[in-house]
Amino acid sequence: MRKLISSVSPHVHSPLTTQKIMLDVVIALLPAGIASVIIFGWRALLVIGVCVAVCVFSEWGFEKICKKENTITDLSAVVTGLLLAYNLPVGIPLWQAAFGSLVAIVVVKQLFGGIGQNFANPAITARIVMMTAFSGTMTTWVIPDGVSSATPLAMMAKGNMSSMPTYLQMFLGYRGGCLGETCIFALLLGGVYLLVKRVISWHTPVAFIGTVALMSLVCGKDVPYQLMAGGLVLGAFFMATDYSSTPPTKWGKVIFGIGCGLITILIRFWGNFPEGVSFSILIMNILTPYITKLTRSKPFGTGGAKR
Repeated sequence: MRKLISSVSPHVHSPLTTQKIMLDVVIALLPAGIASVIIFGWRALLVIGVCVAVCVFSEWGFEKICKKENTITDLSAVVTGLLLAYNLPVGIPLWQAAFGSLVAIVVVKQLFGGIGQNFANPAITARIVMMTAFSGTMTTWVIPDGVSSATPLAMMAKGNMSSMPTYLQMFLGYRGGCLGETCIFALLLGGVYLLVKRVISWHTPVAFIGTVALMSLVCGKDVPYQLMAGGLVLGAFFMATDYSSTPPTKWGKVIFGIGCGLITILIRFWGNFPEGVSFSILIMNILTPYITKLTRSKPFGTGGAKR
């Protein structure tokens, strides 16, 4: 009789690794980074460099102090640094960018156990902390010619439609905003790349963007502006699809995206902030365990025995 060999799970192995997945995300984020340098100048590259460097160093230093296995080679800290930088204005003081990077890695990621254990997206959470701590510099925007300007969402909130950029300017990124959110063309290139590589699925981005489009139409708002303004496209493709803090099930992803869209619209139209993408993703991150439990498939044969 042949010997039966048993082993602990996992029994099904995949060639995909965290490093390969994160590398694909970095590649997908490159067009938006290049666009930010073209639009805002070389200081954009400096902000991106500081965020990435501090994120990587913070992860290395924390794990060194805590005598944990070094994980900087999985590139997740690089992705966090890129996403945080893309959520900052070009004029942000570099020490504030470094502070936000430290919060993202040490407080939000490492103190909860590292990659896969964090309950919220580190970059999103760090941005909200920075908005609370440094509200002045976090809401000072410049347009490509270096002149201070309000974002399109802020203009719409004040009814200043005469100064609004054209649809083409919005699509190509010639407007005020965070580094990585302005050029919709570059973000769509990256989003399509992630979909083709199957790093993300379509469920959350389509549900998120579709909900914002539908509710904007119902509320009588300019739909193209609402879709291209703010951080909607950046958030839908790159932050609402985070593996660690979003539901793993298909219906869970749909519910997550719809929830993000509804909260974004609620804040944009009736809140004190002109933008609500960051807050919506963080709130839905908190609800992820409940959404996952609600949408998880029941294993066959676990319906309970009849008595």
